[in-house]
Amino acid sequence: MAAPWAARGLRAAKRYISTPAVSRLTSDEVVRMRNELFTKEKERQLSLHPRIEKIEVKYTGKPHPGTVFVMNKALSTPYNCAMHLSEWHCKNSVLAFVDGEVWDMYRPLTKSCEIQFLTFKDEDPEEVNKAYWRSCAMIMGCVLKRAFKDEYSVNLVKAPEVPVISGAFCYDVVLDNKLNDWKPTNDNFCSFTRDAKKLIYQDLPFETLHVEAKVAREMFQHNKYKMEMIERKAAQNMEGIVPLHRFGDFVDVSEGPHIPRTSFCFQYEITAAHNLQTDQSELIRRFQGVSLPVHLKAHHTVWHKLLERSKRLVTEEEYLETAEQCLEAKDGTEEGKHVSV
Repeated sequence: MAAPWAARGLRAAKRYISTPAVSRLTSDEVVRMRNELFTKEKERQLSLHPRIEKIEVKYTGKPHPGTVFVMNKALSTPYNCAMHLSEWHCKNSVLAFVDGEVWDMYRPLTKSCEIQFLTFKDEDPEEVNKAYWRSCAMIMGCVLKRAFKDEYSVNLVKAPEVPVISGAFCYDVVLDNKLNDWKPTNDNFCSFTRDAKKLIYQDLPFETLHVEAKVAREMFQHNKYKMEMIERKAAQNMEGIVPLHRFGDFVDVSEGPHIPRTSFCFQYEITAAHNLQTDQSELIRRFQGVSLPVHLKAHHTVWHKLLERSKRLVTEEEYLETAEQCLEAKDGTEEGKHVSV
């Protein structure tokens, strides 16, 4: 079989999403439609606050605990607060802790609150590690969506929430059934990785937007797997709100929060793809990869071991086992605290 992927410059606008319930659109049209709807909804939400209201944000971390920032409601973000502290906080803060809730650095603050910042080198980096892993998976999903020739459909299913100690971040994908016999080669994985690194080098911010389910349905009407995810997420709260995330022009339904920018990734490789045994009629493949952030660079020997480990299939059963290992890893050791992969 001829190679199913194409060079970036040859990826024209003739990729199709295979969903029988709606008319087919090219992948470029789907991406553009979701991006435009995301922007339109973001602008609508901003218009709900025509007058700038002030809020007080009290910093409770170190140094300078008790510092109070006067910020703009629904406009200012934790990153804006970090700018008032130091360049170090801007470069090293991965997430914010807002009134006890883990918060994206670029998610606007909606009321007066208390805030502190989370980094990779905190005593307990669990939430930071989880955000990093899901962001790496979202980057991989973006790459896979655009990596194949126009005649092959690519449907993103989900990015399983697996802990970093499992050894690999994942994204489940359904490829065109004409590719059922295709097995990715090392050259294919190198191509995927090059595309991911291009996104990383662009230093794209991760944006968060909480929308009504009907808005999310309009965006993802061409993907039955995302439609099912939207219904599940909407059912988890009384308001039927669904969290969406975007970097560049790529919008996804995923868990949150995410890291601030793609450039937080440093060493990054897409390493494996496994066929999953499911009750679905379509063949679901689990693509996997591994990464370390710019704050935690590894020696090439260690990195090679991590690459090999990331090729093993990460399963839901292993998730339960590794979740227990995560708890055991919090033993105060340097390895358990920081380099969780």
